[in-house]
Amino acid sequence: MKDQLNIFGTEKISVAESIELTIASMIEYGSRHKHWAAAWSWGKDSTTVVTLITQLITTGQIPKPETFTIFAADTRMELPPLWLSAQVLTKQLEERGVKVNVVTAPMDDRFLVYILGRGVPPPSNTFRWCTGQIKVEPMEAALSQFQQEKSEKILMLTGVRLGESSIRDQRINVSCSKDGAECGQGWYQTGLQNDLCATLAPILHWRVCNVWDWLKVFAPMPKYGGWDTSILADAYGGEEAEELNARTGCIGCPLASKDKALDYLINIPDWSYLQPLKRLKPIYREMKKPQYRLRKAGGQRKKDGTLAKNQQRMGPLTLSARLKFFYEIIDIQNEINEQAVNIGKPKIFLINSAEGKRIKELIAAKTYPNGWDGTEPKASKPLDKIYSDGSVMKRLFY
Repeated sequence: MKDQLNIFGTEKISVAESIELTIASMIEYGSRHKHWAAAWSWGKDSTTVVTLITQLITTGQIPKPETFTIFAADTRMELPPLWLSAQVLTKQLEERGVKVNVVTAPMDDRFLVYILGRGVPPPSNTFRWCTGQIKVEPMEAALSQFQQEKSEKILMLTGVRLGESSIRDQRINVSCSKDGAECGQGWYQTGLQNDLCATLAPILHWRVCNVWDWLKVFAPMPKYGGWDTSILADAYGGEEAEELNARTGCIGCPLASKDKALDYLINIPDWSYLQPLKRLKPIYREMKKPQYRLRKAGGQRKKDGTLAKNQQRMGPLTLSARLKFFYEIIDIQNEINEQAVNIGKPKIFLINSAEGKRIKELIAAKTYPNGWDGTEPKASKPLDKIYSDGSVMKRLFY
């Protein structure tokens, strides 16, 4: 594994040393708050945080808060092993007296319900609606309610680490001296955007190899809590995958050029039955094509009477296209689950029964995004080109 730069240079730091610095960070800042919370994405870093902090509280190595609540972000689009690992770890956390609050977006805002039920195209780098809608906003809403119940600022623990993102590292470097924070103590900030809580990154100084050592070696040991992190660690892979697949995203993410984590996962014998998930990304690409979408005819005007910009823009999926793609995704799900039953593996549900019912209800009700009603022409239909200044370029062929 390549040397990873950290706040102490390139010299490797042991897991024991990393834990000591985390303990120092929690003693320094944890004592300032009665109520702690943690954001758990089910990935390697946040899983390290929730298991380690729980163990440190249990063993009395850090001060015990009045309450410790974990907010688990269930986007409904996570890789199956991460979801399965989260179910096992949730049970272990609750057995230790930690409350786990699973946070999911409202039904109509969920990824596939929003696309197939409302007709909104899959996200793109110019229209990235997914992260905020299915993860950030539900988490902020849950945290806001939690803070109101406590009537005081809580401490939110995150899995942010140096070396995960160059942009994030720059932001940390700029603000690392705020609020008296010191290098190695964690990135402590007294306020979030809306001042709901203070935040602390207790594993800020951990190297990626320390995270893997914790998940694969230390955490499963009775001395360190006996956490069942094997499913999670195996899903990410071995030494090579520690570098290549250190980040996981949604299944078939439309924004990623390659599904590195999924590609690795289906090459593991125990997870090879998930191979059909590779068909999701081509489906998302197909959804964006003109023959499956509507288009504004042109000539739209604003309230002041002037022509609106972006005339004849492509818009939502047609009702028939939504049904087509709905059944294609259900076919993927059924194919995986039939094989899962045959080989004794866990089933997956890209679209569960409640979501499937809601999607069909929205399609039957002819639901469209705001500003669209379904009377618009198909995007594949040739139209005279209308520009925002009112000029028109006629079609050459009719």
